[in-house]
Amino acid sequence: MTLFQQQMDCCLNRIEADLASRMDRLPKGLQAQVVEAMKYSLLGGGKRIRALLVLEFCRICGGDPEQALPFAAAIEMVHAYSLIHDDLPCMDDDDLRRGKPSCHIAFGEAIALLAGDALLTLAFETAADADLAPRQTLRAVRELSHAAGTAGMIGGQVLDIENLADDLDTLQTMCAMKTGALIRVAARLGCIAAGAGEEQIRLADRYGQKMGLAFQITDDILDITGDAAVLGKPVGSDAGNQKTTFTTLLPLETADALAQELLEESLAAVEEMTGSGEFIVQLTHMLATRRR
Repeated sequence: MTLFQQQMDCCLNRIEADLASRMDRLPKGLQAQVVEAMKYSLLGGGKRIRALLVLEFCRICGGDPEQALPFAAAIEMVHAYSLIHDDLPCMDDDDLRRGKPSCHIAFGEAIALLAGDALLTLAFETAADADLAPRQTLRAVRELSHAAGTAGMIGGQVLDIENLADDLDTLQTMCAMKTGALIRVAARLGCIAAGAGEEQIRLADRYGQKMGLAFQITDDILDITGDAAVLGKPVGSDAGNQKTTFTTLLPLETADALAQELLEESLAAVEEMTGSGEFIVQLTHMLATRRR
């Protein structure tokens, strides 16, 4: 096992343990079914990309990643909520997520909807509990709210479900909002947890901006070339829903070249940051060249 894999496993184990502990503290009375649906979706696998970025950017900026765990947990809760809602029949209508039935298939639409709402609410409660200076916590909550709202993820989802992204510029705008906003804010949250200066936050933001778009392009490529058994979700769903993607507007080779260009730009940003090291470089390469 490589040093990178050892470091990755250590971080992932810490993230999973923290998330499980937080879910175990939820009430288990008459609302137990919605709590089970929340756990099913939040703890049911996933790459934990956003949480990893929070912890790593905290480390790069000289902070203690343990102090950034509430922000890492909060962003994973927001992400899990978004996936529950994305899979609903009124959205993408997907029956499979991470290799198992989507939340609404396992628990019914009403409980799935409420589980998503509950995870979003819990995210901000979790972030607000961070053991940091009030100004850091307040800024983090505000930035996560902004990234998850109409200027970010929800706004991007509107463009997506209304199929408004019919040209490359609009598609890039949609992806920067729907997918990129949470990746971008993950890097920023790590810096905020470390008490970093504005220059470090600016560089982290540029990294997240480029990485978020590269990540989405890779996702579009995998929707054509991937294996459902490996991905844990259906392939070809974008084409089936007649959605505009990077692979419908660009030849596959051109889309892949654009992803690689964005990868290099994200690495250039992070390499300017004081304290960056080999782990973030390898993590970035892994994210942009993944096969699931």
